[in-house]
Amino acid sequence: MLAAAAGAHDVLPPLEFEPPAPGSYRLDHIMPAPDGTVLDVRNRRARLSALTAGRITLLSFVYTHCSDETGCPLAYGVMDALRGRLVHDPAAAARVQFISLSFDPQRDTPEAMKLYGGDRAAARQGPRWHFLTTPSPRELKPLLDGFGQDLSLVLDEEGRPTGNLSHVLKVFLIDPKSEVREIYSTSYLQPRMVLNDIQTLLLEEGSAAH
Repeated sequence: MLAAAAGAHDVLPPLEFEPPAPGSYRLDHIMPAPDGTVLDVRNRRARLSALTAGRITLLSFVYTHCSDETGCPLAYGVMDALRGRLVHDPAAAARVQFISLSFDPQRDTPEAMKLYGGDRAAARQGPRWHFLTTPSPRELKPLLDGFGQDLSLVLDEEGRPTGNLSHVLKVFLIDPKSEVREIYSTSYLQPRMVLNDIQTLLLEEGSAAH
């Protein structure tokens, strides 16, 4: 399996408008981020809430066999582009992290997620990037339900599973208090827009600290 970063930037759509400047707007408190049991690339159990607490988190559901360029590869490409920008801002990078969480735990083992992450899974510079799965579909279900992430099997003409999954791409921006503050669809998943939202939360956090 090739690392997902290969060719990821090729799927990024162009930005056709000027987004508002960071700090010139506020992001709503949409909902508390759902919690559940996850596994990291070393097969260690953790609560998702323990990983999101204290950092601004950009989370997307993925699966390693996804071939839809407007789905998982797009989410990976946007995160990778953001990582490339934040690596030059160590102060911001220390407050931000990415999470790629598989919704195909039967095939996406911790080892598979490690291969999927490639160098990004072990990078020492830039934002931390977690590549996670769940112990089983049973542990995954409350996370899917809580985030409102629909998922179904793609069947062939004879009604047999093809191994592909049908889903609507959603990427979630979560603040350090584990509150979802923005949900991006394919149309609005742009590195510059997401970066402005991240910087807006960083400014909000700085104002609260004072």
